[in-house]
Amino acid sequence: MNERTEAVKAYLLDLQDRICAALEAEDGGARFLEDAWVREGGGGGRTRVIENGALIEKGGVNFSHVHGEGLPPSASAHRPELAGRSFEALGVSLVIHPENPHVPTSHANVRFFIAEKAGEPPVWWFGGGFDLTPYYAVEEDCVHWHRVARDACAPFGADVYPRFKQWCDRYFFIRHRNEPRGVGGLFFDDLNEWDYDTCFAFMRAIGDAYLAAYLPIIQRRKATPYGERERAFQLLRRGRYVEYNLVYDRGTLFGLQSGGRTESILMSLPPQVAWGYDKHPEPGTPEARLTEYFLKDRDWLED
Repeated sequence: MNERTEAVKAYLLDLQDRICAALEAEDGGARFLEDAWVREGGGGGRTRVIENGALIEKGGVNFSHVHGEGLPPSASAHRPELAGRSFEALGVSLVIHPENPHVPTSHANVRFFIAEKAGEPPVWWFGGGFDLTPYYAVEEDCVHWHRVARDACAPFGADVYPRFKQWCDRYFFIRHRNEPRGVGGLFFDDLNEWDYDTCFAFMRAIGDAYLAAYLPIIQRRKATPYGERERAFQLLRRGRYVEYNLVYDRGTLFGLQSGGRTESILMSLPPQVAWGYDKHPEPGTPEARLTEYFLKDRDWLED
């Protein structure tokens, strides 16, 4: 590892520790179990999973650092100049599926990628973001989530939040359903438009903002009562989450195609999920409001 990779790795390991500690404290009924693993092709990671807690039905906060002599098709397809280069990929990726349907699912990741070839300068970039998938959405929560995202981006330029917010809306879109996965947030990839130090600082700003965005929403909603109707709707909507992750998500595809650890890659899937044939909520119900109002392309921070 060079100095850059070592600095990124130290930050990511600390971020994983901080997020796990905060979520354990909020749950109060379960702890993360750690599974350290080694990748046969090079590298390894720390998978941390929490299940059947007082708050979190299933969640994972994973660190990985993998390397190899060649890239899988998912990585080189849109960047042919990477063919024939060795690579290192480091990241923290998390998905939290609360049991209470009034607490949204959340996803976040931050990552660093570098590809090298003798006699040529390295190709590197950062990526990441965070996004929110509510079932019984509340406008106050959506505004808070996006306000934290905007504030994290603000020191790097006034155009950064709107640009990466729009990218998130496009990326987390379930094309075969013609609907977004949730209410968005931030998404960025291939980030090397600034110098290395600025790009690394931006990745840290986004990683550090996740808890500030999510914990207040948990605290406001985790005691909200629910019954079988709300639970059934949550499981149905979780089906959309599974469809997206298995069909479109670049991180999932990269992990599976590069020989990554299947258990760690698929920890993003919820423990219980349902599909029903041609199911649609009755108009005017709280369930219909999710798609009628919240799953729309909107500016949550407009004055």
